[in-house]
Amino acid sequence: MSTYEIFLEEAEREGVEVEEKKMKSENIKGLYGDKTIWINRGLTLVEKSCVLAEEMGHYYTSYGDILDQNTVTNRKQEKQARNWAYEKLISLEKIVQAYDFGATSRFEIADFLNVTEQFLIDAIQHYREKFGLFTRVGKHTIIFDPLVVVKSLNC
Repeated sequence: MSTYEIFLEEAEREGVEVEEKKMKSENIKGLYGDKTIWINRGLTLVEKSCVLAEEMGHYYTSYGDILDQNTVTNRKQEKQARNWAYEKLISLEKIVQAYDFGATSRFEIADFLNVTEQFLIDAIQHYREKFGLFTRVGKHTIIFDPLVVVKSLNC
Protein backbone atom coordinates (compact mmCIF):
# COMPACT_ATOMS: atom_id res chain seq x y z
CA MET A 1 0.00 0.00 0.00
CA SER A 2 1.42 3.39 -0.98
CA THR A 3 1.90 6.26 1.45
CA TYR A 4 -0.76 8.14 -0.48
CA GLU A 5 -3.26 5.31 0.05
CA ILE A 6 -2.41 5.20 3.76
CA PHE A 7 -3.16 8.93 4.08
CA LEU A 8 -6.37 8.51 2.06
CA GLU A 9 -7.50 5.90 4.58
CA GLU A 10 -6.57 8.18 7.49
CA ALA A 11 -8.53 11.02 5.91
CA GLU A 12 -11.54 8.74 5.48
CA ARG A 13 -11.35 7.65 9.14
CA GLU A 14 -11.28 11.32 10.16
CA GLY A 15 -14.23 12.18 7.91
CA VAL A 16 -12.08 14.32 5.61
CA GLU A 17 -13.03 14.12 1.93
CA VAL A 18 -10.13 14.05 -0.56
CA GLU A 19 -10.71 15.09 -4.15
CA GLU A 20 -8.21 15.15 -6.98
CA LYS A 21 -8.90 17.91 -9.46
CA LYS A 22 -7.19 20.10 -12.01
CA MET A 23 -6.23 23.30 -10.23
CA LYS A 24 -6.61 26.70 -11.87
CA SER A 25 -2.90 27.30 -11.28
CA GLU A 26 -0.21 24.63 -11.53
CA ASN A 27 1.49 26.33 -8.56
CA ILE A 28 -1.34 25.15 -6.32
CA LYS A 29 -0.60 21.59 -5.29
CA GLY A 30 -3.26 21.20 -2.62
CA LEU A 31 -5.80 23.03 -0.50
CA TYR A 32 -7.69 22.27 2.68
CA GLY A 33 -10.98 23.71 3.88
CA ASP A 34 -14.03 22.53 5.80
CA LYS A 35 -12.95 18.87 6.06
CA THR A 36 -12.18 18.70 2.34
CA ILE A 37 -8.76 18.38 0.74
CA TRP A 38 -8.19 19.14 -2.92
CA ILE A 39 -5.08 17.61 -4.52
CA ASN A 40 -3.77 18.71 -7.91
CA ARG A 41 -4.52 15.79 -10.23
CA GLY A 42 -1.38 16.44 -12.31
CA LEU A 43 1.07 15.49 -9.54
CA THR A 44 3.03 12.25 -9.31
CA LEU A 45 2.01 9.73 -6.66
CA VAL A 46 5.01 10.69 -4.50
CA GLU A 47 4.15 14.40 -4.80
CA LYS A 48 0.51 13.65 -3.92
CA SER A 49 1.69 11.82 -0.77
CA CYS A 50 3.70 14.84 0.37
CA VAL A 51 0.88 17.27 -0.42
CA LEU A 52 -1.77 15.10 1.23
CA ALA A 53 0.40 14.82 4.36
CA GLU A 54 0.70 18.61 4.53
CA GLU A 55 -3.03 19.11 3.97
CA MET A 56 -3.79 16.57 6.71
CA GLY A 57 -1.40 18.65 8.83
CA HIS A 58 -3.73 21.59 8.20
CA TYR A 59 -6.68 19.45 9.26
CA TYR A 60 -4.96 18.60 12.55
CA THR A 61 -3.25 21.92 13.32
CA SER A 62 -4.86 24.89 11.51
CA TYR A 63 -8.01 26.91 11.86
CA GLY A 64 -9.71 29.53 9.73
CA ASP A 65 -8.67 30.92 6.35
CA ILE A 66 -4.87 31.11 6.19
CA LEU A 67 -4.48 31.71 2.44
CA ASP A 68 -3.15 35.23 3.06
CA GLN A 69 0.45 34.48 4.02
CA ASN A 70 1.19 38.16 4.75
CA THR A 71 0.13 37.74 8.38
CA VAL A 72 2.40 36.19 10.99
CA THR A 73 -0.40 34.06 12.43
CA ASN A 74 -1.18 32.50 9.05
CA ARG A 75 2.51 31.84 8.31
CA LYS A 76 2.87 30.15 11.70
CA GLN A 77 -0.11 27.90 10.97
CA GLU A 78 1.33 27.03 7.54
CA LYS A 79 4.67 26.13 9.13
CA GLN A 80 2.96 24.09 11.84
CA ALA A 81 1.06 22.03 9.23
CA ARG A 82 4.24 21.46 7.21
CA ASN A 83 6.17 20.45 10.31
CA TRP A 84 3.44 17.94 11.15
CA ALA A 85 3.79 16.46 7.67
CA TYR A 86 7.59 16.31 7.89
CA GLU A 87 7.49 14.46 11.19
CA LYS A 88 4.75 12.12 9.95
CA LEU A 89 6.46 11.16 6.66
CA ILE A 90 10.12 11.56 7.62
CA SER A 91 10.60 10.69 11.26
CA LEU A 92 14.14 10.58 12.62
CA GLU A 93 13.76 6.82 12.98
CA LYS A 94 12.88 6.53 9.29
CA ILE A 95 16.01 8.47 8.35
CA VAL A 96 18.04 5.94 10.38
CA GLN A 97 16.18 3.06 8.66
CA ALA A 98 17.08 4.52 5.27
CA TYR A 99 20.72 4.75 6.33
CA ASP A 100 20.71 1.18 7.67
CA PHE A 101 19.20 0.09 4.33
CA GLY A 102 22.17 1.64 2.55
CA ALA A 103 20.70 4.94 1.36
CA THR A 104 23.31 7.67 1.75
CA SER A 105 22.49 10.50 -0.68
CA ARG A 106 19.48 12.79 -0.35
CA PHE A 107 18.06 11.27 -3.52
CA GLU A 108 18.43 7.70 -2.19
CA ILE A 109 16.95 8.61 1.19
CA ALA A 110 13.99 10.42 -0.44
CA ASP A 111 13.45 7.44 -2.74
CA PHE A 112 13.56 5.01 0.22
CA LEU A 113 11.04 7.14 2.14
CA ASN A 114 8.79 7.72 -0.92
CA VAL A 115 8.99 11.51 -0.65
CA THR A 116 10.28 14.14 -3.02
CA GLU A 117 13.86 15.27 -2.59
CA GLN A 118 12.62 18.83 -1.90
CA PHE A 119 10.28 17.55 0.82
CA LEU A 120 13.26 15.75 2.42
CA ILE A 121 15.41 18.90 2.20
CA ASP A 122 12.64 20.93 3.86
CA ALA A 123 12.18 18.28 6.56
CA ILE A 124 15.90 18.28 7.32
CA GLN A 125 15.77 22.08 7.66
CA HIS A 126 12.85 21.67 10.10
CA TYR A 127 14.85 19.19 12.19
CA ARG A 128 17.88 21.46 12.12
CA GLU A 129 15.74 24.33 13.45
CA LYS A 130 14.32 22.01 16.11
CA PHE A 131 17.51 20.22 17.25
CA GLY A 132 20.48 22.23 15.99
CA LEU A 133 23.28 20.67 13.94
CA PHE A 134 22.65 17.08 15.07
CA THR A 135 20.61 14.78 17.29
CA ARG A 136 20.90 11.24 18.59
CA VAL A 137 18.45 8.47 17.77
CA GLY A 138 19.33 5.32 19.69
CA LYS A 139 22.82 4.27 18.64
CA HIS A 140 22.84 6.70 15.73
CA THR A 141 23.72 10.37 15.41
CA ILE A 142 22.02 12.28 12.61
CA ILE A 143 24.01 15.28 11.41
CA PHE A 144 21.73 17.63 9.49
CA ASP A 145 24.20 19.69 7.44
CA PRO A 146 25.37 17.90 5.45
CA LEU A 147 22.93 15.04 6.03
CA VAL A 148 24.93 12.14 7.48
CA VAL A 149 23.98 9.29 9.82
CA VAL A 150 26.71 7.86 12.03
CA LYS A 151 26.32 4.67 14.05
CA SER A 152 28.17 4.67 17.35
CA LEU A 153 30.26 1.63 18.13
CA ASN A 154 30.25 2.36 21.89
CA CYS A 155 26.52 2.29 22.60
